Amino acid sequence: MLRLSNLTLARGARILLKDASLTVFPGHRVGLVGANGAGKSSLFALVLGELHQEAGEVELPARWVVSHVAQELVDTERGALDFVMDGDAELREVEAAIAAAEAAHEEGERAALLHARYDEIGGYAAKPRAQALMSGLGFAPGAEVLPVASFSGGWRMRLNLARALMCRSDLLLLDEPTNHLDLDAVLWLEDWLKAYPGALLLITHDREFLDGVAGTIVHVDGQRLVAYAGNYSAFERQRAERLAQQQSAFERQQRTRAHLQAFIDRFRAKATKARQAQSRIKALEKLEDIAEAHVDSPFTFAFRPPPVKPKLLFRVAEASVGYGDRAVVSGVEWSVYFGEAIGLLGPNGAGKSTLLKTIVGDLAPVAGEVIRSPDLRIGYFAQHQVEKLRLEESVMWHLARLAPESREQDLRDFLGGFDFRGDQVFQRVESLSGGEKARLALALIVWERPNLLVLDEPTNHLDIEMREALAQALQDFEGTLIVVAHDRHLLEAATDQWWLVADGRVAPFDGDLDDYREWSRQYRARGRPEPKEGALDRKAQKRAEAEARQRVAEARKPFEKRIAAIEKELALLQPEKDALDAWLASGEAYAEAMRETLAERSRRHGELAGRIGQLEEDWLWASAEMEAEVNRARG
Repeated sequence: MLRLSNLTLARGARILLKDASLTVFPGHRVGLVGANGAGKSSLFALVLGELHQEAGEVELPARWVVSHVAQELVDTERGALDFVMDGDAELREVEAAIAAAEAAHEEGERAALLHARYDEIGGYAAKPRAQALMSGLGFAPGAEVLPVASFSGGWRMRLNLARALMCRSDLLLLDEPTNHLDLDAVLWLEDWLKAYPGALLLITHDREFLDGVAGTIVHVDGQRLVAYAGNYSAFERQRAERLAQQQSAFERQQRTRAHLQAFIDRFRAKATKARQAQSRIKALEKLEDIAEAHVDSPFTFAFRPPPVKPKLLFRVAEASVGYGDRAVVSGVEWSVYFGEAIGLLGPNGAGKSTLLKTIVGDLAPVAGEVIRSPDLRIGYFAQHQVEKLRLEESVMWHLARLAPESREQDLRDFLGGFDFRGDQVFQRVESLSGGEKARLALALIVWERPNLLVLDEPTNHLDIEMREALAQALQDFEGTLIVVAHDRHLLEAATDQWWLVADGRVAPFDGDLDDYREWSRQYRARGRPEPKEGALDRKAQKRAEAEARQRVAEARKPFEKRIAAIEKELALLQPEKDALDAWLASGEAYAEAMRETLAERSRRHGELAGRIGQLEEDWLWASAEMEAEVNRARG
């Protein structure tokens, strides 16, 4: 397992983590969350050996293979498929050894061992595995033969991701893996990670992705690593409860402080009360500070009402959209009215972004026409919107250019809603992070008061708090919204109808995002090649699958019984602990008449917390052992 013990980690003079501890078991899927700059990526660098701790221990089994996504974009003429397959280092080593043995005309035991090892590590299935990874991440058929250098930066990042997934790793580190993916690729990656047998450490601002993948959330908060059982939704609930208890304890402490201080102020000068006053001064000094609970988001913005509200914003009349003479989508007949909230779905390359560019006027239709209302005011956030910012100019300059008559204080107040505060408004754009640039680009669109908002992947580089603020603002937006996004939380919160772009057509999609997930799976399945000659016949394949299922079931049996017993005991103990948590957080618990009850219930609360902690650890170990046995049974 990966174990971090009493860890202190710094970047320069800044302490990121202090006395922090974390254990990651085999098969454990952990989501890391926390504010930007809290130390999540630095923690990855520590595990990879790129940083060293100031204090504490980092224990990683020597036999563990660790895989991560390289952040540098390689410029090479090597074919994309070969580049992805290079992610399996042992595969390449065995291939090179076999080639050397064949060149030397070696035969006998060594050659047999090499070929046996090649078979054991799935060498004969490696190429189809790499092709499946590329297909799942959105690469079109034929892309595998193209040189890596021929792809754009976003697609090269997908190749880096595929290469990391190709590695048969024991620990996988993924830092914002969904940033350069579309919705279909995100759904595919989520399914892939659910089946991944190793341990996973995941950093992402996509809350739905965390909900689907993570079994534990570790919050990097106050230089500590605080673990919460369950996915991101469970983390939010548990943290809200913890913060409520913290706030209650803070308020109780403030009342105690006020009571002690009042006694001291009143009697410290009186000789008859001096001893009591001194004892209360000491009691006041011994009170451990409890911080006030604070979870306010730094973002507070809203779309102002558009100045004009035409009933029909635009109509696409029997149009074909594409580039030059080549149509990507044909026969589009689409009328969009004021107040609609539309989410565009469809596989990568189907033409969603091309359709949006045609609607806003950046592309002329290949055929047909787009009829726009004369009162149409478009706010368009493109995938590469941040590239249109002037790097040498300041944040304030960009907004002041749109509002030359506005007072500086009004502009400052507006930018403050996007967390640009104080002197940061005069910071040059080139010094901003990717997330800050995206926030600025979005702020400029919001200021313009559009009646049609067209968003093409607006959440790239935005953190969870900003995504939540954007989702809430879009819910209250009075105009029309058309959005393409891989963030399902934003899509579900902000839209109320779906249109599907696929197979050269645009049509309404009757269903929700769960229905779309199933549609996407079937769509990908239709594109899979037929089995080649020499593959197992259907009967033999079914027989092999049945035998594999039987082996897996037998491997799971002893562990399932143990896990069920643990879960049964947890189900009995947790409600009692929850009730005690609520009682201990109430004012009633600390009344003078409840002193004995408080002591008894505090003792019981400690017993329950200890037992539940032990049961949860036992559950993790049993699950990890079961996963290992299941993997051995699968061969």
